This record gives sequence, C-alpha cells and structure tokens, in this order.
Amino acid sequence: MMLEYELKTHFGYNQFKMGQKEIVEALLNGKNVLAMLPTGTGKSLCYQLPAYLMEGVVVVVTPLLSLMQDQVEQMMSRGEKRVVAINSFLDRETRGRVFGRLHTYKFIYISPEMLMNEFVVTKLKKLVISLFVVDEAHCISQWGYDFRPDYLKLGDVRESLGSPQTIALTATADQEVRSDIVRTLKLDKWEEFVSSVDRPNIKMVVDYVYDTKEKLDRLLEWVSFLQGPGIIYFSSKKLAEEVAVILRDSGVPRAMAYHGGLDQESRILIQQQFIKGQLDVICATSAFGMGINKENVRFVIHFHMPLQLESYLQEIGRAGRDGENSISILLYSPHDEQLPYQLAEGELPTEYQISWLFRHFGDQLLYEWEEMEESIQQMGGFTETSWRLTRDFLRSLTNSMDLIIEKERFIEYVNTRKKHKRKKIVEILNWIQSKECKRKGVLSYFGEVSHGTVDDCCHVCGIVYDRYKTKCSDEVEFTPFQWKEYLRGLLTKSGTSYEK
Repeated sequence: MMLEYELKTHFGYNQFKMGQKEIVEALLNGKNVLAMLPTGTGKSLCYQLPAYLMEGVVVVVTPLLSLMQDQVEQMMSRGEKRVVAINSFLDRETRGRVFGRLHTYKFIYISPEMLMNEFVVTKLKKLVISLFVVDEAHCISQWGYDFRPDYLKLGDVRESLGSPQTIALTATADQEVRSDIVRTLKLDKWEEFVSSVDRPNIKMVVDYVYDTKEKLDRLLEWVSFLQGPGIIYFSSKKLAEEVAVILRDSGVPRAMAYHGGLDQESRILIQQQFIKGQLDVICATSAFGMGINKENVRFVIHFHMPLQLESYLQEIGRAGRDGENSISILLYSPHDEQLPYQLAEGELPTEYQISWLFRHFGDQLLYEWEEMEESIQQMGGFTETSWRLTRDFLRSLTNSMDLIIEKERFIEYVNTRKKHKRKKIVEILNWIQSKECKRKGVLSYFGEVSHGTVDDCCHVCGIVYDRYKTKCSDEVEFTPFQWKEYLRGLLTKSGTSYEK
C-alpha cells in the first residue's frame, strides 16, 4: 500500500511529518500504540488516516469540549460528514437523533464523562469498533499534569467494548506517566513511539522582572514589539480579562480574553476568530489552546509561572506549527512560585474538608451523597477540581467498606498528590532560575541529550530579537528593552497614559 498516495488523497499532503508514518503503519498492522509526539506535529492524522483504511467505527475520547468541537469542525471542513461529537451540550432531541443513527458515523468523538453513562456504552457495544483512540492520554495518569479521574475508568470501558485496537496519544509524558497509561488502558501488547520534545524553531526566553507592575509593563513592551499573532497565558481569569482591555486601550484592538468562565458560544466564537485571523492576541487561561489548529502563532507569553514543565512545554508548543521561527517568553518575578503552590493546593481537598465530610455525613456517604451533591460541595467549600476528585472517590465506596479506613486512605492519597505537585513546581522553578541553556534543561528533564546547536536557542545562549519583531512603518531597529520609550511615545501621541 502506498501510504503517501492515501495521505495525498485524504489530506492533501505530499509527505508525512516525522513519526507519523511509523505510527500509521503500526496501526494498520493491528498493533496497539502509545505515541508521544510534540504539540503541533499532527497527532490527529495518526489515527484519522488509518481509520479511512480500516473497516468499522473509530471512537475518539477527548477531554475538552472545545478540543472536540475543533476536531469535528476541521474534519467537516475537509468534507467528512460521517463525524459527530457526543457530549453534555447535546440537547435531548439532538441526542436522540444522534443515537438513532449512530451506526452511520465513521468518527465518534466523545467525552470521558459520557463514557461513564451505561446507556452510551450499551449503544457503542452494538457497533464494530475498529479503533479506540485516547487523545491527551496523559490525563489518565494521576501523575500527569492534567489528571482526570474519569480517564481512570477507560480501561474498563475498553474491555466492555471488546478490547478494540487502541492508540493513546500525548505530547508530553515521562516514563512514569507512560507506564500509567498502558496499565490503566489494560494494553497487553503495544508499540511505543516516543519523539523528542524539542521544537528547535521555538526560542525560549525567561524575562526576569522586579515585581508585578514591571511585569505588566514588560508584557506591553513584548506585545508591541513582537510579530503576532500570539497567546498570553494567565493563571487568573480576572487578570486575563483586565489585560485584554489594557491591550485594546494601548493600541492592540484585536485582543480578547478566553477562559473557562465564558459561555460555550463565546469560547467557540473567540476560538474561531483567532484561527481565522480576526484576532491577533488571546489572553487566556490554560483552557485555551489544546487542539487549536493554528499554524502561524508567532509568540506565546506566560504572565504567570506554570505549575510544571510539562504544561509549559504543551503551551509553548502552540507556537510555530508551520515550522517558522517563533518565540516563547516566561515573565518571572521573585516569589512567583507562591501562586502555583496555592493553585496546586486548591486542586485537591484539604485534610480538614475530608474529615468534615466523613464526620458530618457518615453512613449517608454510602448511599445518599449524590442526592446532596450540590449542597455538600457548597457547604464544604470544595473547588470544582477538588470536588471532581472527591466525587470520584465517593463513587468507589460500597456498603462493605470501613469508612474510617477509607477516610484515612483518601487523606493519604491526597497528601501524596500534593507532594507530587509541589515537587513539579520546584522542578520548573529550578529550571527558571538556572543559568544553563533553557533548551538543554528541558531536554534533560525528559531524559534527552542535546545534540548540536540551535540558532537563537534561548536567552542564555543568545537571541537576535529583531528577527521576531513586528513590521513597523519606520523600520526602526529596537530591542525589546529599547521599545519601552518608543511605546511611551506612541501612547502619548494617542492621548493614552502609559501608566494606565
């Protein structure tokens, strides 16, 4: 079989990207596959192309609704009509229509939460499933940076569907996480494809500033200096909104905020406007970017310190998917690590909350907690993320269990998770503060060795910043650190205060 011919026929490409062909061949040879490919290297094609050459239905498990929507729309834009997304946003009428003609679809994208529904699984059992795809598979592992409890049950779901051939895909996962993925999915035999995490065309900069005010000033400098489009990541929804307003007031009119607090329609609209070039800058939380197919993002800036190197690498990987040079900038001021520590704590229930839960409700947790779920979450002060984990634990309880023992087991599990999260924060903090080559530090973290030199590698090795600047009518040659006075002049002319 000439795979290049099939590639051209179905996708219009003349050749595979690195790693794609080997994965496609393994799937066509009936192998289960675990593949780690860097962000932007075409993971979706690795299962979509084999799907066209295999009989039966392809079930794709995807963690984010925005990612699912984007994948489905991309396929439809290529003329594929046999694709559907099954998630909580389907109304009753649409859901009934979809399940009534489920056998007519070739690609079924589905959220892990929907696979916990017995009705849904029963419907899927009636289909011939040729391929079971787990996208963003690092979500399976409790040690992954985006752990999702519902992913832990995918191995059982896979078995109930007859253990179909499976491919698990991720962009960043160390050996411990990859082992978790294989074990959870219950893969007896598999082939593993692990590509380098390095993206040489993305240049790494850590910009050290004194405090938050200087950080905001520097952010405005960078956005004015750099060629777009670009993404700015924040850990705060409120600050993402505020900075988007500041950017629009400061001469960047096509800037918008994107975060999980927006309604679904607004998120999809902003996402599509950015993809189609109607927006230049997105001020986003980590909810934005996963699966976004925009090739020409030229910069990614982190206003807040990420919680781990894995998510940092995932997010900067949204730049330069076209292979052209792009730049990533992490703004760091002293004690920035305090916010990640707070966020990590908020993602998990506290020992006090767990003790309160068992003391206050006792045996009711065995058979009545679901009826009181909303009030328990509010009374106990659980965050959305910490309650998701708590809810999953409560679902595992049975009448035969000793609640005192189970409470201690849950506390021990949560404390282990917190320790692991703190370790990840220390690791990225050490990387930020290190004076060694930033690329070398990232590769070393993932067990790779740096080979050769990269042009404009990082701020330690040296970067010619003018290569990444926006095109100005006067063609003035400024470095980012000379740009401040030029920006101040522009704002003064427009009647806008630079200090605003």
